[in-house]
Parts: sequence; structure tokens; C-alpha cells
Amino acid sequence: MAKKYKSKDLAARLGISATVVSLVLNNKGDKYGVKKDTQERILNLAEQMGFFAQSSDSADSKPAFPVEDKPGIAGMITPSLNDPFVVQITPLLQSAFASIGIGFSVISKDTDDQRFGRMLSALRKNYSGLILLGDSADDTTIRSLKAGDYPFIILEKTVKTLRLNTIATDTAAGASAVMSHIEKLGYKNIIIVDDRRANTAFARPADEIVSIIDKTEGMKQPETIEIDKTFTGSDTDFAKFEKLMRPPFSAQVIIVTNADLVYPIMRIFKKKGIRIPQDIALVSMEDGIGFDLMFSPVTALRKNIESIALKAANMLWSEVKNSGTGKFKRQVAVPPELVIRNSCGGN
Repeated sequence: MAKKYKSKDLAARLGISATVVSLVLNNKGDKYGVKKDTQERILNLAEQMGFFAQSSDSADSKPAFPVEDKPGIAGMITPSLNDPFVVQITPLLQSAFASIGIGFSVISKDTDDQRFGRMLSALRKNYSGLILLGDSADDTTIRSLKAGDYPFIILEKTVKTLRLNTIATDTAAGASAVMSHIEKLGYKNIIIVDDRRANTAFARPADEIVSIIDKTEGMKQPETIEIDKTFTGSDTDFAKFEKLMRPPFSAQVIIVTNADLVYPIMRIFKKKGIRIPQDIALVSMEDGIGFDLMFSPVTALRKNIESIALKAANMLWSEVKNSGTGKFKRQVAVPPELVIRNSCGGN
């Protein structure tokens, strides 16, 4: 029989109080102000020592979804293979899973929901665990996997109605970094360009920005322009910006919430002779491919993809070892880095 560990055993190895360890293991770390890095150290060691596996070993527990004794394959379901985030994180996830002896592959979600639902049973047989990226973590998929105690985590999406393992970029921290930089430059008149397709059920960068502006003395209420992927940068589209760049509003900076929308905006501004940042500054809430090579390199928030990939691999592997019945669920928010380039305050 495997040795059973207690809180005091973890505390002794970490050199911290057994009380702190107990609080974290009982999901009370945030409530009592235990530092995030301390919580991570405790939870990681607990996983390595098999602490969580003990809690699910009870006579009246539901039968766990069968997991192979030998490491198998982890998968990531994504709404699109063309997403730059998918391109960037895939090799990092492959490396992270390979380090613990697991294969990794990416699955594009079928737009036919009914057909994809039928695929879930096949995925369960062929993958030890799954990462649901963004909108692939819809209610139907989550309920189906959760009902069968299948090991899965959610990446880059926050689910407020259920307590699940999630890892997402900290939009509040990103908005705070952007607004702090804008305030230092003295900009007060802001246009927010938002993605019309954004799901209002989840945290949106535009909402975080407006919330900060409401608390900042001397800043005008921002004007918002909503556009989507069909945005072409036509003369009609430009008129929306031109009106706000003139008095009485006299916009000084544009904050774009979606990297894909930056390219057509930059293209039409160049066509119309609008200089960035001389005539108006621009910052993106997402870093995009080639942003550092554009005619005015774009200031942007860069996701900490290395950290996200490592945390995702460790979190999913913990779920796999616990056959999807792990008692402790974590919601990890990873702050992005503000990369300052010429479009808004760089050289």
C-alpha cells in the first residue's frame, strides 16, 4: 500500500507552517492571503507526492474514467488552427508534455456541434486528457467531459458558473499596465476599438479599460468603435475615426482590443496620411505577428506563453493522474507583459 501523506509532511519538506499548507489544500489560500507563488509550490509538491490521489479513494465515490497506466497522449481542442496563439503555444506544450513522457496533438473543433459531440467518445478513448482552448470550451462539451470524470482543463477562457481548472491571461493586469503607460504619456482622450464578436459572458479588455478610466481623475469617458473581421479599412470605416480625431473629442490614442484589427487600421491610416504616433498613438491589447516590423512598430501586450504552457501541462497531468476526480481545482491568471514600441511611447 502506498504511503499516505499528511499536511505536516508537505510543510516539513517546504519549510513552512502546516497551517498554511492546510489552508491551501482546503482551497482557502486566497481567502487568508497566502501568496500565489506559495500556493503554487504547495500544490505542485502535493501533486508530486500523490496527495490528491488519496482524497478521491473512497468507497462511495463515482467510478473514475479509466486512465492508462502508461502515459498516453494529451490533446488540445481549438476553434481554429489559424490562431497565432495556437501556433506559438503548440511547440511549447509539446516540449512540456514530452518532458513527462506524454505525446501531444492539436484537434480543430468541428463547426457542426452535433458531429463534434459524437467525436467526444472517440477522443476519450484515444487521449488521456484534453485542453479546451477558448470558445471550444462550450457548455455542452464541458458538461459531457465533466459528467464522465474525464481529465480536462480550460485555457484562455474564464468559466464563472463552475469551479474548474482554468488558466487564462490576466486581462485586468493587462489593462492596468496599458492605462498606466497611457497616463504617464499624458493622454486623456481615448478611442477603444473593440471586437464585435467578443463574448460578453466573459472578461473583456474593453470593460477593464473603462473601469480604470472611471477611477482616473482628469480622463474623459472613452469613445468606442465596434468592428469585426469583415473590417476592410474603407473610406466609410475611416470616417468613424476621423470624426473622433477632430474637435470636440480630439482623440489622442487608440486602444485596440484584438490584434487582427490592428492591421487594417494601420493600413488605412497610412493611406490617409495619418502618422502614428505623431498624429495619434496606438496600442494593442494583444501582440500580433509582425507588430515589431510594421511601419510604426506597435506597442502591445504580450502573453507569457512559456508560463501558460508549463502551467497547463502540469495542471492537466495532475488531472490525468487523479482520473479526472481531483478535489482541488485552480483558477490561474497569468499577467501579460507590456512591450513598448514606437506606436505609443517607444523609440
